[in-house]
Amino acid sequence: MLAGCGGGGGGRQNVLHPESHAERRIATLWWVMLTGAAIGFGVIALLLFLGWARRNRDRLPFGGGERAATVLVVGLGIAVPIVVLATLFIWSDVFVLRSTAAPSKKSTQMTIDVVGHQWFWEVRYPGTKAVTANEIHIPTRTRVNLVGTTADVIHSFWVPELNRKVDLIPGHPNRILLEADRPGAYRGQCSEFCGLQHAHMAMWVYADPPDRFRAWLANMAKPARAPTTAEERRGQRVFGSNECAHCHTIRGTNAQGRIGPDLTHLGTRTTLAALVLPNNRAALEEWLRDPQHVKPGNRMPRVPLSAADYRALAAYLESLR
Repeated sequence: MLAGCGGGGGGRQNVLHPESHAERRIATLWWVMLTGAAIGFGVIALLLFLGWARRNRDRLPFGGGERAATVLVVGLGIAVPIVVLATLFIWSDVFVLRSTAAPSKKSTQMTIDVVGHQWFWEVRYPGTKAVTANEIHIPTRTRVNLVGTTADVIHSFWVPELNRKVDLIPGHPNRILLEADRPGAYRGQCSEFCGLQHAHMAMWVYADPPDRFRAWLANMAKPARAPTTAEERRGQRVFGSNECAHCHTIRGTNAQGRIGPDLTHLGTRTTLAALVLPNNRAALEEWLRDPQHVKPGNRMPRVPLSAADYRALAAYLESLR
């Protein structure tokens, strides 16, 4: 129980802190079911006590007949559970499940495609050239149709403060409504075991005011900016002449790899390796020098370079904004 009270690996991740209409329905249902379960436990405890008291009524200052016992068993043990469970079933089906059901295109204002990989999230915005990884931006108070698929094994997309889970299954796109009431950063996680680094397959969902979101999306759709310093130009040459260009895409260059995340605007992201590291120069160099030490089992090999080439490569990637 104490372990569950931690910071969630660098950010809040709380199913009982709803920030959308759908998640509020889920949270309310949880509280009602918890209350109902507590009352049910009390009823069972009372019946057990009355059964014990009946067997020992000669030693107690009160008694009870067969008829009273039958009324208690039938009323509290049969009738009440049927009424309570039926009510919860109808409520959860009519008011909760329907509000969290997969949305239709007609009921949403935009669509985002999310592809699960071992172990990162690829994010695309249909109708634009914008591609990012592990950080999803949405406008506030906007119903977003998130379409999830996977490039390898089964993953499960879950942002606890915004909606329920949705499984990402090979060859079978699933949809879920993504909506946030107010600006903020909401941490998500893969919730289906998918291999060695399953625990380190997280993402941020940033809910931005509409104007800020439109500016962000317009920037994401642009090709990569050209390097402006000698060190950045050296880093670009290092990137293009090594395995980096075969695994990653940087739009506007010859790098068109599809194995790893798109790096066109890597410098705008707040984290590296699906929230494992902060996105700063020191962490970026650490990741480039020995990615298997940082995130064992990931698909990125260690590329042997000189110290100066590592620094130049980090400078170039950091400039991609």
